[in-house]
Parts: sequence; C-alpha cells; structure tokens
Amino acid sequence: MSLIKSISGIRGTIGGATGDTLNPLDIVKFTSAYATFIRKSVPDGSNKIVVGRDARISGEMVKNVVCGTLLGMGYDVINIGLASTPTTELAVTIAGADGGIIITASHNPRHWNALKLLNANGEFLTAADGAEVLAIAEAESFTFADVDHLGKYSEESFDQRHIDAVMALQLVDAQAVRNAGFKVVVDAINSVGGIILPPLLDRLGVEYTLLNGEANGDFAHNPEPLEKNLSGIMGELAKGGYDLGIVVDPDVDRLAFICEDGTMYGEEYTLVSVADYVLSHTPGATVSNLSSTRALRDITEKHGGVYSAAAVGEVNVTTKMKEVGAVIGGEGNGGVIYPESHYGRDALVGIALFLSSLAQKGKKVSELRKTFPEYFIAKNRIDLTPDTDVDALLAAVKEMYQAQPDVTVNDIDGVKLDFPDKWVHLRKSNTEPIIRVYSEAHTMEEADAIGKKIMDIVYSYTK
Repeated sequence: MSLIKSISGIRGTIGGATGDTLNPLDIVKFTSAYATFIRKSVPDGSNKIVVGRDARISGEMVKNVVCGTLLGMGYDVINIGLASTPTTELAVTIAGADGGIIITASHNPRHWNALKLLNANGEFLTAADGAEVLAIAEAESFTFADVDHLGKYSEESFDQRHIDAVMALQLVDAQAVRNAGFKVVVDAINSVGGIILPPLLDRLGVEYTLLNGEANGDFAHNPEPLEKNLSGIMGELAKGGYDLGIVVDPDVDRLAFICEDGTMYGEEYTLVSVADYVLSHTPGATVSNLSSTRALRDITEKHGGVYSAAAVGEVNVTTKMKEVGAVIGGEGNGGVIYPESHYGRDALVGIALFLSSLAQKGKKVSELRKTFPEYFIAKNRIDLTPDTDVDALLAAVKEMYQAQPDVTVNDIDGVKLDFPDKWVHLRKSNTEPIIRVYSEAHTMEEADAIGKKIMDIVYSYTK
C-alpha cells in the first residue's frame, strides 16, 4: 500500500505489516506545501495555524514533525493536543487562525495516520485547493523562514469551548435531557472521545458507563463503528438497565447508536433521527451524499422540505448544503453536520440533539427507530483488472438506464440509478481497480438483488 494522496490530505501506515508509507519526510513535504498554500490564500492573516490530533500511538511523533515544520515555515502554532476533529475545526475559527491540521486516520486501524487540512473557516479544503497543495508538494515549491522569522509555539485546550458551544445551541434541550435521567454506555475506542464525551454528558446530566475510555491509541477493537466491531458494548446493553449505547470513532466525527436492548440502531439512521428532530423545529432543506439512505429524503419531504444529494465526501456535502441553504445534512456513516454549530461532522452535536429529541418524545430508543422509514443497504464491489477502463464501464451503465422513464440517473459521482422503490450507486475507487456498489431497498434481499443485477451488467461489458 503506497501513501494515499487526496484533496483532503495524505494518509498512510506507520510501519506494521504493510510497511512504512507515512514517514517524516512525507509529513514535512506536505505540511510545507500546505503552509505555502495558506500563506498564498491568506496573505494578511493572523499567521497562526491550529494543530490537533487523535490518540493514535503515532500521533505524538507526527505532531512533533508537523509543528516543527510549521514553525520552520514561519507560522505560529497553536497545539491543542488530544482533540476531536470537530474541536479542531472550531478552534480554527475561535482562535482566528489561518488554517488547521488534524492528525487522524479517522476510523482506520491503529497503524494508520493522516493529515487532514483545514482552511481559515475551519472547514476541509475544496477540491481545487487540495489539488493546489498536492501540486506544491510534488514540485517541492516552498521556502522556509530565516532564523529571525521562525514561528512561535503555544499550547491551548478548546474542549470546554466546544462543549459550551454545543450546550448553547437552541435545539439542545438540556433541561429535558436532565429530567429524563438517561443512563447510557459509551464506547470511546481508546481515543479522544474518552476525554471530551464525559464532560459533555456531565453537563447534560446523563449517567454513563465508559468503555475503552483510556486515550492511549491502542484500540480495543477495529475502530470503525460498525455492528461487526461492537460486540462488547452491544453485550453490555443486552444486560439491561441502560437507555442507550453511544459509539464514536477515534476522532469523534462519526456517531452510532445502540438500542436499549443491545441491537444496532443503524448508523444510517443517526443523521435521519437528528434531521427529523431539527426539521420538526426548523423546516428547511437537507443534504446527504449519494450513498446515504433514502430515509432522509422521505423525512425531509414529510416536513415540507427539499432534499438534495451531493457527491461522496464531507466537503462536497457542505458545499451543497451552503448552495441550498440546508438546515441539516451529513453522511450515512453517522456524520451529522449542523450549520447552526459549524460546517463539519460533529458527534457531540449529534449526541446532544439526539438526546434532546429522545427526551422530548419520551420514547425508548428502539421505539424511536421504528418511527422512521425502513431501508436496508447492501455493499458489494466489482474487482477489475488494472487496465480496465472503469469510466467507460460506468458510462455504458448510464447510457443503458438514462432513457428508461422509471429511472433517474445521477452522474455527479460515479453513476447512481434511482428506481421508484430502490437505488444502486456505483463509484470507482481512486486507489484500486474496483467499483464499489451500494444498493438500497426495503429489505436486504431486495437491496442485494438489485445491486448484483447491476453488477452482472457491468461484468457483461468486460467480456
């Protein structure tokens, strides 16, 4: 596996079975390129850049290299230490910084790490901006500061200000949550969730049991918040005596819930549930990516709003949200983006809004889940040879279906086929010769069947 370079930053492994693909030399090069881009983009800015990281074992090393490089580029560094991704995003705007770097590989395993790059609004770089950073890195077109113009280093925590901002949101009904007397279990996956979620829950008056709470980066299980990885917390809930299970990923921008009986709530329904609550108070538009559940569209239309789809990727979702003035949006992987707070996925916001909704409705979590449209998503992949023209395959599928009256075709990100009661989304991988195939219907059997039908069509074009 080689170093993965994308518009959002760089990602790779630190040693391990797959070898060392993210090394200090790469970190220096891409941090320098980013600093060069920021100086060009914000020529008269504050000369400050925020750096935050999750609790990965390699985080201390990567942080030292990043901070040292920024100082060498002449930037003042505000190191906010162990901090969630949304905390780092908010810190950029609170501190009036010119940008920020988040050191996290999100839900990837322990030997991975990454640099995620923020602009002066505390938001991920656009595709064009990210491409410019990659070009600067490739050309090594950067100049370091002389000894009289090196940056200054400081440390500061923004956790409390993040929590204060969440508690100040109008739709966070802290009193109703306190009155409900919720008892929850939290799986913090040995990262920064174990630091910032307890004080949030304390402020909300929620009693909690914390699993994997030590922020040491030695993840107790695969850190992606999927059912197959969550037997521990599901088993704890199945014992009884709890109202809810809360699961986050290592950088706390993804959020999954578990019902009081130990069954999965479904991460696709994190956004759906929060959106239903927000729309019931502030009707308006919503946005999610093309691979997210249709249930959000259904809920939005129920409240008289308009739903729009964006290409996969947080920056694509936030760009579309701004375009249509969405009151809520996000991604089906448990990512809630609430503009009243900021344009970034934020599990703290999702938790506070979900608990407010649960408290006001007076339902059990499993009962609340049953109030939403029922859909199931099947995930498959088409493996191809390295010389396959994947774009041509997708174009052929598009041509086959675009003239059919009962199918809506969207090609802003691969090809999505929307049927009256189901959909299929085909996207090519940027790193492997494969096509990812997501399909959704009212039963898993139907979802898998329509997905495999389209896969057979693709295979027929390869013969």
